[in-house]
Order: sequence, then C-alpha cells, then structure tokens
Amino acid sequence: MPLVTDRYNPPIWIRNGHIATIYAGIVRKVSGLLQKRERINLPDHDFLDLDWSYAETPTTHVVILIHGLEGSAQRAYIAGAAQCFNQKKYDVCAINLRGCSGTMNTLYRSYHSGATEDIEAVVQHILAQDRYTHIFIQGYSLGGNLTLKYMGENRERPSQIKAAIAVSTPCDLLSSCVALHQPKNFLYAQRFKKHLIAKLWLKQQQFPNKISPNTIQQIKTLKDFDDSYTSIANGFKDALDYYAQSSSKQFLDTIDRPSLLINALNDSFLGPECYPFEAAKKNSNLFLETPKYGGHVGFYLPQNTTYTEKRSLKFFAEFAEV
Repeated sequence: MPLVTDRYNPPIWIRNGHIATIYAGIVRKVSGLLQKRERINLPDHDFLDLDWSYAETPTTHVVILIHGLEGSAQRAYIAGAAQCFNQKKYDVCAINLRGCSGTMNTLYRSYHSGATEDIEAVVQHILAQDRYTHIFIQGYSLGGNLTLKYMGENRERPSQIKAAIAVSTPCDLLSSCVALHQPKNFLYAQRFKKHLIAKLWLKQQQFPNKISPNTIQQIKTLKDFDDSYTSIANGFKDALDYYAQSSSKQFLDTIDRPSLLINALNDSFLGPECYPFEAAKKNSNLFLETPKYGGHVGFYLPQNTTYTEKRSLKFFAEFAEV
C-alpha cells in the first residue's frame, strides 16, 4: 500500500504502446488554450519562461506543469492538461525548462533531469504573489523525475504544496537510458538526439571554448550526449554520475506529501527499475499506478482528452481543501 488499481481501458486500436506514444506525441492537437508568458530571473542569473493560463473565475489553486525531454509548454500533453485544469477552476503555470521556450538560455548549462533548484525557484515566485493557498505539481517524463525528486529531497517544502503527480517517469535514469538504446526505441532515440544536437550547436556558438565541433560530431547516442554535455555542463563527472545523482528513485522513501506515479507497463522508454513497487508499499505518501496500456505520455481517451488528465483532477481534488 498504496499500490493503486488502474481503471484505464482504452480502445483496442491504441493499446499498442508505440501507437499510443506516437499518437500523443505527433497526432494529437490541442487548440484554444490562451497562455500568457512571464519571464523570471534565476539566482544564477539565467532565466525561465513560464506560460500561464487561468480559470474563468479567480482561484487560490494553481498547478505547476513540467514537460519532458525536448518538450515545452506548448506540447499537446501540457496544453491538454492545462485546459483540463483551467476548466475545473485551477490556474496553471506551465514551465518551459531552460532552453525550451524558443529562446536559448543564457548560461552554458541547460535543463536536466535533476535540476530541482529551478522548480524551487518557480515555487518561490508563485508564493511571492501571495495569491495561492494550494500548489500542485505535475510532471511528465523528465518533468516527472524532477517532480518526484523535488518532493522527496531533504529541503523545506512550503505547506502550500499539497500533492504531486508524475506521469511516464524514468525514476531510474540508467534503466531508462538502457531501454532507450534498445533497437525497438531506435527512432525515438534518434529523434531526441537530433533535437539535442541542434541545440548543442547553438551552445557551441555561444561558448566556443566550452565544447569543440569535433566533440559534438563524435556524439552517436543519447548517453554520448550526456557524457559530453549534460554531465559536464552541470557539474557531474560523467553520464553515469549524472544518472546516479539525479534519479528520483532514491528519494521516493522520503516523499512527505501525497504523490501519484503513473507508469504504463507497455511504456518502452522505461526499464524494470522504473516501477518502484517496494517503495510504494513502504511510503504511505507514494501512490503507484501501473496501467497495462498507455505507452509513453499517451493514455488516449476519446474527445481529445487522456486518462491521466482525468485521473489528475480526481487525485488533486482529494487534497484541494486540505
């Protein structure tokens, strides 16, 4: 306990994990969401761009949404969730992680799976507005790892943070890295690498003394990318050190607020270590739900919505008046 029995039963045509993943990532479109951008300065003199959307009437409840690898606040899974929350009287602050808003960030470093200091900066920015009594956090994939790590770290979390949700989360980064390098995920890995390398070339132009063109040209895999850039730029020894220090799995035992992890069993991005059954049995604040279907950030439902959007509303509602 608390292992959660899922109720997700999608149509037969989208039960295949790859179809669910591709539909959600490429086919699904969300329109009509009005977002207002705000730029905040960070303690290290970098910045984050936040995209706000609002409920029709004033509210004291806000959800922080965090996207995944090479995502943004405009991705369908973020926009769909934002619309869903807005309709149920939550304001939404959708974070564009460093370098993901369409404008390159200032520093050589960028976002990564363990950079919870940026989540803390957003939380403090929201608290400074003295407007919200209830703060909820929901992250997807890389953003899910950030969410769980933040919720379990040895830090003072304000009482306004009531609950969190992580969706399709590689809580063991090495396990996910191994999974992504398998042949069945070749096209996904190549797509991620293509976008990451394109940004790295821009970084090379900004900081020609930090990384050489030859180093970039030698990057063949996602792990190579983390060895050559992510780890070094963020103060880790290498990719394995980065994975070890940044994986949220080691923080699950100390999560002290209700937190729901939803990882589909047919998510090809996740290795066996990304399903922390024992941790959920030990920690009464960690709820683990492992639907048979859903793929990676998929969870299709008719009428252009998802199971995780509906499930999030239900979970957060349990703590909305805490």
